[in-house]
Amino acid sequence: MPLALTLFPFADYWWFYGLFTCFVLGLLALDLGVFHREAHEVGFREALGWSVVWVSLSLLFGYGLYQYALWKFPLDPRLVGLDHAALATQTGLEYLTGYVVEKSLSVDNIFVFVVIFSFFAIPAKYQHRILFYGILGALVFRIIFISLGALLMQFHWVIWLFGAFLILTGIKLLFIPEKTIDPEKNPVIRLLRKLLPVTPALEGQRFFVRRAGVLHATPLLVCLVFVELTDIVFAVDSVPAIFALTKEPLIVFTSNVFAILGLRAMFFMLAGVMHKFRFLKYGLGLVLVFVGLKMVWLNELFDGKFPITWSLGIIGGIIAASVIASLIIPQRQPLAPSGPQPMD
Repeated sequence: MPLALTLFPFADYWWFYGLFTCFVLGLLALDLGVFHREAHEVGFREALGWSVVWVSLSLLFGYGLYQYALWKFPLDPRLVGLDHAALATQTGLEYLTGYVVEKSLSVDNIFVFVVIFSFFAIPAKYQHRILFYGILGALVFRIIFISLGALLMQFHWVIWLFGAFLILTGIKLLFIPEKTIDPEKNPVIRLLRKLLPVTPALEGQRFFVRRAGVLHATPLLVCLVFVELTDIVFAVDSVPAIFALTKEPLIVFTSNVFAILGLRAMFFMLAGVMHKFRFLKYGLGLVLVFVGLKMVWLNELFDGKFPITWSLGIIGGIIAASVIASLIIPQRQPLAPSGPQPMD
């Protein structure tokens, strides 16, 4: 297949982007307006059930995309003489690999969300509301970043730049300790506090209240703004990572969206046990290094396209190994102080 050929050109598939976006907005409206209309604490069983729903929808969409490609590609005059079944398989595997990478990288968000909710003292029953609107904003920012990425990826030097950035980010995860998050030092949060007075305490699940005719923000809004800023930072890593696996904006967009949609359920399912996965950070670092190398070296080594089956196996193996190592290798206990011990 010619390197410049796009299997799903936007000019032919603008209707699909529109329908898919409406479908996602409908799911979100159903989620907040029906299933989570009343603020409540999301328990493990409920979160597990929703996680199964979102993952099942994601995999079902991937299978549907594969079947559509099997039907459509033989009818595409641009693809005459090419192996249509192989192209359809490639499409399905690229979607699946992209989804696995985005889902794995989104786990890093959970660590940060736990810290943010703790810092702002957000009760568990209001956390779903913040994550709902946070994810709605994340979808908007991902669309912008993916659109820019699709344009920039046409330039070869951008591929090298993204690849180097991913490698450096992966090395940073592997060797540099994470800094403590302090939202109060964030310039956007400080600007928000200057523009709007903030109430000292929560006002139920409201983001704004009026007091003596003056509009006030609540700590819930301040927390939401910081969640949005955090997702922008994560998108800077995740969007280039998936462009290392596929050049198809439609696959990048759909796999990103499905990974984000399941983030809330995954948060409520794993937030209480995230401390057990202490090696996951190193697994994510290795994944970023791998996809960066794929961009700057491995694709060229394999005549422009590193096998997607190998990519899926390597990425899945790294994530699985880091999770298994976290569960079976006991954490070191601090050494007991030496010297004579006090008498009872």
